[in-house]
Amino acid sequence: MPYASGRVIHDADAHIMEVPGFLERHLEAKYRAIVTDAVLFPRREGFHSHLTDIHRGEAAVAFDDSEIMLRKNWDALGSFRKHDRARSIDLLGFASQLMFTTALLNYSTALEGGQDHDLAYAVARAHARHMVDFCSVDRRLLPTGYVPLLDFERTATAAREAIELGAKALLIPSRCPDDHSPSHIGFDPLWAITQEAGLPIVFHVGGGGKLLEEAYFNNGLPPVPDFHGGDDNFRSIDYMAIAYPPMKALTALIVDRVLDRFPRLKFGVIEQGASWVPGWMRNMDSAHNAFYKNEERLRKMSLKPSEYVQRQVRVTPYPHEDAGWIIANSGDEVCLFSSDYPHVEGGRHPIKRFEASMAKAGTTEAQKQRFYCDNFVDLMGAGLAPELRAAA
Repeated sequence: MPYASGRVIHDADAHIMEVPGFLERHLEAKYRAIVTDAVLFPRREGFHSHLTDIHRGEAAVAFDDSEIMLRKNWDALGSFRKHDRARSIDLLGFASQLMFTTALLNYSTALEGGQDHDLAYAVARAHARHMVDFCSVDRRLLPTGYVPLLDFERTATAAREAIELGAKALLIPSRCPDDHSPSHIGFDPLWAITQEAGLPIVFHVGGGGKLLEEAYFNNGLPPVPDFHGGDDNFRSIDYMAIAYPPMKALTALIVDRVLDRFPRLKFGVIEQGASWVPGWMRNMDSAHNAFYKNEERLRKMSLKPSEYVQRQVRVTPYPHEDAGWIIANSGDEVCLFSSDYPHVEGGRHPIKRFEASMAKAGTTEAQKQRFYCDNFVDLMGAGLAPELRAAA
């Protein structure tokens, strides 16, 4: 029996675990000496040779179907071999998975803060080719295409190219560009192109840039291990800042009326938690009331800020969060299920944890249907084939 059974469940967050050399045939030749494996996999000594061994199959072992949610990262089925991914989604039982890179998340965001715009857009093109190619083996795999926010015209071009390649959602950084707001009217072609295509714009953890100043970790005490046991990922303090970049970006987009002017455009906030959402919605409404008299842009809004969130923004709680409380305090339309497969952070039984939280909160069956299925269908729009929307 598949891991997810008994109802239609769409997975709003799943990943490829890339291995050395994955980008070579997708990246234009003149950039290959810059975007090396050492850059894309900046880990401890011996890490690259370990990945190379995995890629060659030297570390591969027979896969037991019962371990589909137990194996993580490169040990998981279909994590880097695309032809194994169809079997993995069969065993998982999800109707679809919205797919993200792992290796390119932080690197793409780092390029947003650099001066080489040509490189940033070249990596974005390679990103889209890589994702579409990997997901081509199964229609249930929905590739994301990355779109930098560095240059208005080139951003619009990148969006068109990603959509033409077959991207089902456009991933943008939540990090604010250095020279303009993400809500700048120069990005109106991006929103128009995406709305016309019926696809969503999504944010993902890693897209917010550096979360905290290094000084926060100079506390005179020994280094604290991260979630994976190393020292190069999230710890408890920087975890608390994960929500700040998407919160700020979405506030700008709402207050500057992007969601008002593009009412059919949907935004997804993926793998950045959701406990912050109810308070953020209410705080925006408070700001709207406080500044309404003096800001014409607020007076022109046709809805309260929180109502734009309910209409157009969809967010994935972490399994360890109180999803039932979040749904009750943000609205039935906002929350989405996600597994984070095959990342360790997703845990071994996210459905069980979500169900426990919702049982405690008295979440209704109709609310669960929206959480597991309907809100994702609404987010993805034309990016999700009709035959997949209610697939058994």
